Amino acid sequence: MKKLRFAVLAALLCPLVALAQFKISGKVTGTNGNTLSGAGVKLKNKGFTAGTNTNGVYEFTNLPAGNYTVVVSYLGYATQEKNVIISTNATADFTLDQLSFVADEVVVSATRVAKNAAFTYKNLSKADLDKTNQGQDLPYLLNQTPSVVVTSDAGAGIGYTGIRIRGSDATRINVTLNGIPLNDAESQGSFFINLPDLASSVDNIQIQRGVGTSTNGAGAFGASLNIQTTTRRDSAYAELNNTYGSFDTWRNTVSAGTGLINNKFSFDARLSRIKSDGYVDRASSNLKSFFVTGAYYGKNDILRANVFSGTEKTYQAWNGIDREMMETNRRHNDFTYDNQTDNYQQDHYQLFYTRNLGKQLVANAALHYTYGRGYYEEFKENRTLADYKIEPVVIGGTTITKSDLVRRLWLDNDFYGATYSLAYTPSNKLNFTLGGAYNRYEGRHFDEVIWAQFANYNGSGSIRHIYDDNDAFKGDFNIFGRVNYQLDKLNIYADLQYRNVFYSFYGKVDATSSAQQNARLAFFNPKFGLTYSLTDRSNVYASVAVGNKEPNRRDFTDSNTGTRPKHENLTDIEFGYRTQQGDFNIGANGFAMLYKDQLINTGKLNEVGGQTRQNVPDSYRIGLELDARWQIVKNFSWTATATLSQSKIKNFTEYVYDDAEGREGEFITFNYNNTNIAYSPRFIGSNEFAYTYKNAGIALISKYVGEQNLDNTGGKDENGKIVRVLDAFFINDVRFTYNVKTLGVKNIGLNFLVNNVFNVRYAANGGAGAYLSDGYFGRYEYFYPQATRNFLLSLNLKF
Repeated sequence: MKKLRFAVLAALLCPLVALAQFKISGKVTGTNGNTLSGAGVKLKNKGFTAGTNTNGVYEFTNLPAGNYTVVVSYLGYATQEKNVIISTNATADFTLDQLSFVADEVVVSATRVAKNAAFTYKNLSKADLDKTNQGQDLPYLLNQTPSVVVTSDAGAGIGYTGIRIRGSDATRINVTLNGIPLNDAESQGSFFINLPDLASSVDNIQIQRGVGTSTNGAGAFGASLNIQTTTRRDSAYAELNNTYGSFDTWRNTVSAGTGLINNKFSFDARLSRIKSDGYVDRASSNLKSFFVTGAYYGKNDILRANVFSGTEKTYQAWNGIDREMMETNRRHNDFTYDNQTDNYQQDHYQLFYTRNLGKQLVANAALHYTYGRGYYEEFKENRTLADYKIEPVVIGGTTITKSDLVRRLWLDNDFYGATYSLAYTPSNKLNFTLGGAYNRYEGRHFDEVIWAQFANYNGSGSIRHIYDDNDAFKGDFNIFGRVNYQLDKLNIYADLQYRNVFYSFYGKVDATSSAQQNARLAFFNPKFGLTYSLTDRSNVYASVAVGNKEPNRRDFTDSNTGTRPKHENLTDIEFGYRTQQGDFNIGANGFAMLYKDQLINTGKLNEVGGQTRQNVPDSYRIGLELDARWQIVKNFSWTATATLSQSKIKNFTEYVYDDAEGREGEFITFNYNNTNIAYSPRFIGSNEFAYTYKNAGIALISKYVGEQNLDNTGGKDENGKIVRVLDAFFINDVRFTYNVKTLGVKNIGLNFLVNNVFNVRYAANGGAGAYLSDGYFGRYEYFYPQATRNFLLSLNLKF
């Protein structure tokens, strides 16, 4: 009877034993005995991450009994992993070997923040990107990160796409590829369509929200995307990725690498093709790209060369549709001309050299060159010939001054320069970085009429008439220095940058004359931060950073010497709390972005009748962000982000001119106070529930974006309801994955993604404006509809 009672008791206790929680802890040192503070520690394939404290100690708690693989990495040291079986608390210490070669990560370290920095950031690994990469543009792979809103002209994430972070569009987001600027020097936007399937050649991305650290290129007024492409892989590999989806979408990618040859050389290559008809009528995309890289690894240096290129042809879907059509014919496209297309190619060449000048000193240098060229072609109806510098045509005594025509707007540009950094680390508690760059842009803008209706009277519609031809030049120099000092539990960060911009362009001098003009701007951008470690796994931080940003090309060319806008200034205050508790990680961040002279559209025309953005004295964004992940049980995780914010312009004046007479005619004005900044939702949230079982996984991925104003007026109707808005939307996707090894194939992966599974009809972008014609005043709005339920099915083979 006693044996029976014991057996019953044991059976009852078994589930409790299985649910018992244990911990793995240990210390990480180098072979010379020095403790490695800030080393990355993770439990392989579990989603648990941690870091070592100032004493080199890490800890994972609340772990169920089982078999775990602990992986430890530290810049400049060989990554090491250990298998740990726990049925009680376990200790796993690590002694890392210093690499006999320099790590690729050193190349981008000058423009990135460290683990405990006093700035707001998100790191995405190659595994994070591969999980979501099925050929959609890079912004869509960032959609589940805090404060992000993405949109697609074609409606399905392929072709022209856009991204906003904290309400700031791509012209205010600094993007670098291996520390080299990607933003266009004149428009300041980043066009990922020019590098299709770039994500397949990306090793990792760091997103810094706000001003962030000093970097190269355009000023960061919303965020920075610091992208590192393919890094060293020791083993040879080959990979095939094929995707088919809705709207006849295809992605074919082949990539391969040699691994490390003779412990010194490696070569990697990728070739991609993406085609899609798009959700919107005729909004097709035909995209091709390649990426090739080779590296030499010496004992104290790295030499790496990257060559990559992208070419795109997309049918335009830029006009959007009105609210009524959103309900009746949401896939409508205004354009019907057969070749209403955008055509562009961009080639990139990058050369990097990194050298250890001693145990405490590392130097980086890079040369780069980008060649871009292309045009967009469009049909124009009943246009005035004089606007295109074409003389009137006299036929049968009738003078023809207007004609239907087809024009091409061309851009041919060269962008080249050098970047450098020097990192000095005299001790584990102190490091200095000196960095900077000089970049030069040369652009030729020329526009031509290739066909006109009136020319048919002469027997041919082809005329190839160039009516506008001008050049632009931009030089961009910056230098920055930063210091990190660890004082017991307090980390002190300081960063000072000087940037000088010279821009030469062809534009209006006054209402009657144009000439080549020059502008020079100099900026000082200081940054300061403090991080205090509450425990080994938790810290609080605060920082203040100043950013300055020059006007873009249109601001210069659409104004004249007397009406040119001033540069923008931003003071960014960030503060927050971070903790990593093994199975539970959370970051909470508050921000206040205080703008001076922010440039916005007010409708005002300058002395020559061109519409240009105007400076508003005071505007701001304030908010709270949350980024959390909880491994609830071994096979089930919950990831969530949330942003609650308020974005305001304190006061500005809107101008509306009579269409027929422009600046010389009548106009009306409206004064506004404390209005919402356009495209700035008060709430953004994302959520992912993920469950895995053996080789299979399923995830429910959700995104909520609150109501957004389409202009800066905050207009209301007679009932007090705010009008000219993008309605809030809540979208859910479902992702199924299955991975298996068989028949000598390292991995066969199936990924089935159902986007917008509940078939929501919504728009993620749009615009609004006002008009005055013969005394009649009105307003209008337009929208870019996004795809209803659609799917992408991918097959991945790794050899």
